[in-house]
Amino acid sequence: MNQSVPFEDVDFLDPALQEALEREGAGWAIERVREAGLVAMSAEAQAHGRRAERNEPRLLTHDRFGARIDQVELDPSWHWLLDGAVSRGIHALPWADPQPGAHVARAGLELMWTQANAGVMCPISMTYSAVPALRVDPVIAAEWEPRLIAGELAGMAMTEKQGGSDVRANITEARPVGDGWYELHGHKWFCSYPPCTIFLVLAQAPGGLSCFVVERGAGMEFQRLKDKLGTRSLPSSEVEFRGAAARLLGEEGRGVATIIEMVTHTRLDCVIGSTASMRRGVAEAIWHARHRSAFGALLVDQPAMINVLADLALESEAATVTALRLARAYDSGDTAFRRFGTAIAKYWICKRATPHAAEALECLGGNGYVEESPMPRLLRDAPLNGIWEGSGNVIALDVLRALAREPDGLAAFVAECELARGGNALLDAHLDRLPRTLDPWTARRGVEELALAFQASLLVRHAPAPVSDAFCAARLGEGGRVFGTLPSGVDGAAIVTRTLADR
Repeated sequence: MNQSVPFEDVDFLDPALQEALEREGAGWAIERVREAGLVAMSAEAQAHGRRAERNEPRLLTHDRFGARIDQVELDPSWHWLLDGAVSRGIHALPWADPQPGAHVARAGLELMWTQANAGVMCPISMTYSAVPALRVDPVIAAEWEPRLIAGELAGMAMTEKQGGSDVRANITEARPVGDGWYELHGHKWFCSYPPCTIFLVLAQAPGGLSCFVVERGAGMEFQRLKDKLGTRSLPSSEVEFRGAAARLLGEEGRGVATIIEMVTHTRLDCVIGSTASMRRGVAEAIWHARHRSAFGALLVDQPAMINVLADLALESEAATVTALRLARAYDSGDTAFRRFGTAIAKYWICKRATPHAAEALECLGGNGYVEESPMPRLLRDAPLNGIWEGSGNVIALDVLRALAREPDGLAAFVAECELARGGNALLDAHLDRLPRTLDPWTARRGVEELALAFQASLLVRHAPAPVSDAFCAARLGEGGRVFGTLPSGVDGAAIVTRTLADR
């Protein structure tokens, strides 16, 4: 008695996402996104996700005769999940079908399929993100873009033990052998998804740090798989290059500039992935609260719980509208806004995902802490996007550099926020206080203020009044420091019902 039931076989398309798809130019994809959510949240897909996490990948370096094979043994459920993402075009939709709203549609599809398993979205994201980088060289792009669209996968290897985020500290060596070809020698501390067909790799050429395309094969030896906190279904590896054949992509010495388009697109996916995490966390919490009683009433009918659930819902909706507005900037080619918007959203939304997952888990109490629940995996996976493609300081300092190099970007970003002026007094006051300059000491705080202005502006313009008013009151006004501290006067029940229809 007094137990919840599994949150499965449900329509996961909430009003905030559906409205954002329509508003940002991907109304044509609503049913495709709905279908992806229905399948991802099916009992079958959830079982595959659990099995892929439980039966972790295994690296096979040699065959029984001692020959090097460098293969990864993966559970059949992993292949089911990965095939589901590829068959829905999440790995390449804007390149295969570049119609208006394609990046927005893909964002919606990714948000949904992440509910089945977050790990499979890593090779999906890298493949999507590799195409803009490959287009630096039309010859290489002509060879590989059709193959990636058809379902082959691309990975990357940038990080080294001595450098971490400081990729310019890379010491992997690229030795020229003629006609744009090189041999790579060195070690990468992190190389994600070894079964990929090609990898973008940074290495030191005679002309400086450069970007290379490496096809998996001889000379690329995987040393071990990472024992990670989360995304345990995903094989991430260390790799040794021993004369691996590589083609120069872009100019020698311009490796960071060449690969930056891949990095930018994967940062967008970090935002989408964290948004997906928040959506799942609050949905699970609401679902549980509607089925569990305490002290003589359902949890969802108790004011303290409504405050927590509504606060989690606000964070989820703010992330959703931000992610899809940002995706539209990739459709429209608004590079000035996109550059700033991506970095700011990557910093803030990815930072919020982990405390959001922890609070959502707490809503389930002990039921959320045991491994039969989806909540422990959600919590373990949550920090990844905050680290991948730049941790907090790296992103905040990236915003600082962009301020100096591309001042038009901040102007474009603030202009977007100003579109909501007059809609909420707290937002107006916040806009008046926005920083126009930053330094390394204040960079994080400044990025936070810009992110909140962006989210509040979007909600004031597009969300129902109970949502936008509550967000501004909690994030720009007198709200507390943890989730569940919404001020009096907030219509928490309306926010909760909007987030997950009562079923």
